[in-house]
Amino acid sequence: MSTDLPLQGKIALVTGASRGIGRASAMALAKAGAHVIATARTQGALEELDDEIRAATGASATLVPLDLGEPEGLDHLGLAIHQRFGKLDVLVHAGAILGLLTPVSHIEPAMWDRVMAVNLTATYRLIRSVERLLRVSDAGRAIFITTGRVERPRAFWGAYGASKAGMEHIVRTWADELENTQIRAALVDPGQMRTKMRAEAMPGEDPMTLPHPDEIGPLIVELAQAELGLPKVNVSFSAWKSAGTLASA
Repeated sequence: MSTDLPLQGKIALVTGASRGIGRASAMALAKAGAHVIATARTQGALEELDDEIRAATGASATLVPLDLGEPEGLDHLGLAIHQRFGKLDVLVHAGAILGLLTPVSHIEPAMWDRVMAVNLTATYRLIRSVERLLRVSDAGRAIFITTGRVERPRAFWGAYGASKAGMEHIVRTWADELENTQIRAALVDPGQMRTKMRAEAMPGEDPMTLPHPDEIGPLIVELAQAELGLPKVNVSFSAWKSAGTLASA
């Protein structure tokens, strides 16, 4: 295996791949040699990603337009991956929505349900759909993007923070269940990053003061091949960037 292409022959699924951290992850994995299955809601944005991957690597991605809030689609996704590839080596679950920042007592039930469907329920449905595919891999890696809001709650972030807290619990429970397999999971806290979600949350902030999502790509590639323990501690992008080593359990 070429050291320039450490993920040659690997199959990688990335959710939320049309922009931000998901797009950066998809690009980095493709450049490392993986065949990327990219999912997002927007067909046009996925096609732009595919053009960029093709220009950088000479290979194309597999594009799957998918709304994470419609869980049946995740079931079909797992079946389609099984039929075409027979396995999955890397999962990067970056797809999420912010919802509205509002007092807990003002959260509209429909908004709450949508945030939970996309950020929490989709995590469980995704795991349910692809676990058997990850088991076929000789070293399955599942990487989930979380937030510091879980540990540091803040006014108006109730729905988003609760959904990500639930996601972390599901991932840690699942990882504990698979301790005796070759599958390993990681929870990554990207911190403040120049994404559309961050701009929605902090409209007055100068985005040029924040790291570009492309900077997290090498960390994702590293995690995709790292010898990981249980995800008792979140992997901090800022700590990794400062130390140059994995800040994981």
